[in-house]
Amino acid sequence: MNIVRSRPYRAARGRLVVGGLVSAALLGVPGTAHAATNLPPHQPLVQDLRTGTGPCAAGDERTYMASAPALSAVLHDPADDAPGTGNWVTGEFETWWTDAAGTEQRRTHTTYRALSGDAVTWQVPDEVPANTVVSWRVRAHDGTAVSDWSDAGTGSVCEFVRDDVSPEKPAVTPSGSPDGQYRGSVGEYARFTADSPSDDVVAYRYDFLGGPSLTVRPAVPGGPVTLTHLPLSAGPNRLNVVALDRAGRVSPTAAYEFMVDEGRAPVAHWALSDASGSATAAAQAGPAAEAGSGVTFGADAPRGTSLTSTAALDGSRHGYLTPNAPVVAPGKSFAVSAWARPARTDLNMTVAAQDAGADAAFTLGLRTRDEGPHWSFAVGGVRVTGGAPQTGAWAHVLGVYDAETGHARLYVNGHEAGTATKAAPSATTGAFQIGRARNGDGYRDRWHGEIGDVRAHDRVVVPAEATRLADRKAALVGRWALETATDGVSPAQSGGEPLTLGPGATIHRGPDYSSCFPGLDPDCPDVPNALVGDGHLQLDGSTGYATTGTTLVDTTESFTVGVVVRIADARPDRPMTVLSQAGRYTDIFKVRYDPAAYAWQLVMPRRDEPGAPETVVSQIAAPRGDGDHGNRLAVVRDAGTGRITLYLNGQTAAGATASLPDGLPSTGALQIGRAKAGDGWGEYLRGDVDEVQVYAGALRDRDIQALGTGTDPCLC
Repeated sequence: MNIVRSRPYRAARGRLVVGGLVSAALLGVPGTAHAATNLPPHQPLVQDLRTGTGPCAAGDERTYMASAPALSAVLHDPADDAPGTGNWVTGEFETWWTDAAGTEQRRTHTTYRALSGDAVTWQVPDEVPANTVVSWRVRAHDGTAVSDWSDAGTGSVCEFVRDDVSPEKPAVTPSGSPDGQYRGSVGEYARFTADSPSDDVVAYRYDFLGGPSLTVRPAVPGGPVTLTHLPLSAGPNRLNVVALDRAGRVSPTAAYEFMVDEGRAPVAHWALSDASGSATAAAQAGPAAEAGSGVTFGADAPRGTSLTSTAALDGSRHGYLTPNAPVVAPGKSFAVSAWARPARTDLNMTVAAQDAGADAAFTLGLRTRDEGPHWSFAVGGVRVTGGAPQTGAWAHVLGVYDAETGHARLYVNGHEAGTATKAAPSATTGAFQIGRARNGDGYRDRWHGEIGDVRAHDRVVVPAEATRLADRKAALVGRWALETATDGVSPAQSGGEPLTLGPGATIHRGPDYSSCFPGLDPDCPDVPNALVGDGHLQLDGSTGYATTGTTLVDTTESFTVGVVVRIADARPDRPMTVLSQAGRYTDIFKVRYDPAAYAWQLVMPRRDEPGAPETVVSQIAAPRGDGDHGNRLAVVRDAGTGRITLYLNGQTAAGATASLPDGLPSTGALQIGRAKAGDGWGEYLRGDVDEVQVYAGALRDRDIQALGTGTDPCLC
């Protein structure tokens, strides 16, 4: 179709056509004009048709809508004479249906014109009856010629149903419960059946209290579904369910309230705190475990736990314990955990396993790799590794197999160290083993070191339980409030080693307002407040420091050090150290402020030798200064996970945690306000220090919040 226009217009694909006339040059004959030839529009393609947001479909695949839809089609009109030019085209929509009296009804609509290749749309009026199959088709018209209908030839009719009835509220019942009452506990999957009486329900949307909204679809429309849930905490819970039909209409909410019990106790539990000389390990649950001659009871227990002693295994063929019976059911969820301290880390070693014919159904223990040793949990053909075992360091290891999801998880010291999928344990089962794993006709990977508190659960142990099992109360080694000093010595609040103050270090006392009112009484002292409490340590930046005189922190083990610090200068001209503890030649760790990086840094050497290079293992930006109350800093090393973390004001950040599998031993005293510098000292701090706290063990994140507030967080 050619339309004469009085001015240029932009056609499809950006071609410019003037006055609708085709030039003689384009026709190949100079100076000659020819009559335009009109070509009919193309038949609309089914794939270019849309019913609302859905495709054109019919029969069982037809579209169901909650309201009358907008119908759309992309129409094409071939360029007339001039290749690449666009043409205007309109769409003719036709809908039809059979009414309640059995009479066919038809409606048509012609759209505004659009350029070829653009979409045309028609909003179906509300007069289209609900719950009735409505068919539709479309064709293109260029003002002169018309295309075939979209359902002609190889085309297809489109159908939709306007659904104005919402589905009924579903019924919710616990699966497998004869009386309709839920009975379950933490770590045990709960299953509920949801079923709506409506036969057009295609999905159920549900959520459990505090959890995400999930969607599940029945096998056939109107069918029931099973909703699965793993309770993570004990107490009241609630399941909310709605049904959705094909049109997206939502039913009223069905709510099912239920109570979750605490997680079931272990099916097998050996503390391994038996008397020295015992040949059998008594069981808190399950059968007693026979001990080989390579097992010695009465070994050290991890500090901060309820264990009084553990069992030492010598790594020989006689170093094992077994109840001579299985404790884990094949193919079902289980969890196995223990406290373990390896005497060496250069060999593969087993904490716990269970026989499965000539192999092991699972193994929990230590594996060596090129990059170093890792804790390991292997089950059903998959292996999860994580953490960093350290010779002589205790760690709590926990392996969890979830039969519902096929996931295997490894926890080290209460932290998830890794996850693997598609685990499928062997169906064969044999005796449970402590300290060795089955290998053909014999055993391998024997444990050398201490093991205690071995537990086996017949369910999933959830993250909060993993944290509790690994809970190890940190022991306060020293706390200094720095409010008084006598003859250059400031006492410890815990009765431990006092701090000796060097030259240039003094105790600053805050103002005494007991007999005057600041701002009203001119005789009231104009003295800055103490950082925490009634006083703090003031350092001059050149000779001022304080020290314990003895080594307080075992840097090869887990430890926590906290301090409150305020820098005197808004823009220091050099790095300044607030805490350090030295080895033989260099600081094993130090916490300093680096003005070039505008950050607090944790600095450690690669080796303890003269001139060893230092590495900033973690840092937290602090560009705006200390403020009136200073900054609360803390360093936490967890030997079991091989991580060391720097905290600022109770929070950590990306880049503030580093992997540190092996801690260098420290022989020096704790230093406040200075760091090693060759054969002497340097990086003296100019500023104020308060509330120095040192712990043997890694404080938890929630305890770090209370450091530097004048209390012992382990007593809160």
